[in-house]
Order: sequence, then structure tokens, then C-alpha cells
Amino acid sequence: MPLDPTVQRLLDAVPKDLPPYDSMTPPEARAAAAARRIAVTTIEEVALVEDRTISGESAPVRVRIYRPGGTGALPVVVYMHGGGWVFGDLETVDPLCRELANAATCVVVSVGYRLAPEHKFPAPLDDTYAAVAWVASHAAELRVDPTRIAVAGDSAGGNLAACVALMARDRGSPALRFQLLIYPVIERHFDTPSYRDNATGYLLTRDVMRWFWDHYTRTDDDARDPYVAPIFAPSLRALPPALILTAEYDPLRGEGEKYAARLRESGVPVTLSRYDGMVHGFLGLREWVPAGRDAVAECAAALRAAFAPPARVPA
Repeated sequence: MPLDPTVQRLLDAVPKDLPPYDSMTPPEARAAAAARRIAVTTIEEVALVEDRTISGESAPVRVRIYRPGGTGALPVVVYMHGGGWVFGDLETVDPLCRELANAATCVVVSVGYRLAPEHKFPAPLDDTYAAVAWVASHAAELRVDPTRIAVAGDSAGGNLAACVALMARDRGSPALRFQLLIYPVIERHFDTPSYRDNATGYLLTRDVMRWFWDHYTRTDDDARDPYVAPIFAPSLRALPPALILTAEYDPLRGEGEKYAARLRESGVPVTLSRYDGMVHGFLGLREWVPAGRDAVAECAAALRAAFAPPARVPA
């Protein structure tokens, strides 16, 4: 379908002379990304927001904990922000984490993992795994249910969520109930149909994705490591059920949909939801783009369903 009119209006408002991120140094790109961020004016209140620093595998890791109202041990989602592994932070996804906590009635733990290129693979993934393991081992203190842990993330954060699900399976813990992958990075392949069709003009470009990958990976071999590109895992069996969201006008659409197919072939329950007319990052535009609000509602509903107790079979 054509580009959604609400998205088109936003794209038309973007100044045409903005330098692309791939023409900048990483610190310059981080500053530019922060300056270009469209501020969400409606910030939901939650019962508790708490910043902590936990011990990682090789460095401290910042996390932010969101708890909605309610008592008892709630389910928990460990969320990884996007930004191509190069930029993004806890503030980037603060409004979304609040909305998910309230709408899914769960605790959300947002992870401030280390960024590339100062900290290339595997540092961001190490931080992500450390945060998930910390949540599981501190469940009583956090008042969360250790049998109902999900991982989630958008873009590069979706990559980290998918990879940490694979790592948790391979290491035998923590047990994960669900993975929510929002337009995830899955592999380094710049010549898919979705890359060719959407190389420029829709916020995320092919050149910027090359720049992200070059900063995150150390060698070409890294790009084929299953903990970088989970599509290369020898087996995807026994991974947690997934919801994968893709956007029609997104270079990453093809790899997200390919990963959904691989998961299904491996016996993993998957819901693939393509948002036609949308661009990469459209959840961040949800204050102006109705489909973004629909997507947040779909994510929350999927989390509620994943966390629900199994239906009781009548005797």
C-alpha cells in the first residue's frame, strides 16, 4: 500500500539538508540523534520508577525499573532500546516502557547496555544477558515472577533480545516465557528486496545500516556469529514464542520476516505482524501515527497472553 499519509507528512517535515549519521563520528551521531528525537508529550505515570546499576559480566550495567500498580509478584519484561548499537539510551524508550508496564500489567526493566564502537560485540550482548540473569536471580527482591520473564527490544534492541533468548537457551537459564521483537536487526545482508526497495527516503537507510554494522562487529566472522545474527544459529528449536513486528517501508522488513519463518519451521510459535504503510521506528511516532498506537496495543496484548496462566482443562 502507499506510504501512510500521517508518516508522509512527518517525512515531508524533515529538513532535507540534515547530514546522515554515516557521515559523522559516533559521538556526533549520538548528539544528532538526541537533537532529532521527536519528543513524546504524553508521559504515563507508573507506580514506581527506579534507576539501578548492577554488576555485569565485565562492567557495571545501568537498568531502569518500571512497576505499575498492583501487588504480588508480577511478570517482567527486560527491554533493550534501539539505535544501531551505537546510540540510544534509557531515555530513548522511557515513554514506551511506561506504556508497556501499564498496558501489560508487568514490570519492565530497561537496559542501558554499553554502546559501540567503544564497546563492540560481544559487550552489548554481555550486558543484556547479565541484566536478564540479574532479574531472574533477584526476582524476590524485585517482586517479579521468575517463571514469567520475557525479553523485548526494537531494531538493534530487537537483535539483542533475539540473541539473548538464544544465549539463555544455550546456557540453560534463565527460562524465558516470550520474546517481543520490534522491527529487529537479524543479519548483515544489504541486498534483500526490502533493502533494495527502501534503501533511502524512509528514515533508516542502507548506508546507515552499513555504518551501524561496521561499528558493532569486529570482523566479518562476527557478522555470521549466531549471537550477532541469530538467523545463523544451527537450530532455533526450544526458543520462547515470539511476536515479530515489521514495517512495509523498512530495509529490515525482509530479515525480520525471514526469521519468523525460520522460527516457525523450528516449531516455535510465532506471530508475524507487518504494518503496511509504515517505516522503521514507527512506534516512536505513535503520538502522531495511529498505527504506532495500534502496535503498542498489540505488543501489550501479546505480553498479557504470554504471561497468562494456562487454561484449565475441565475434568
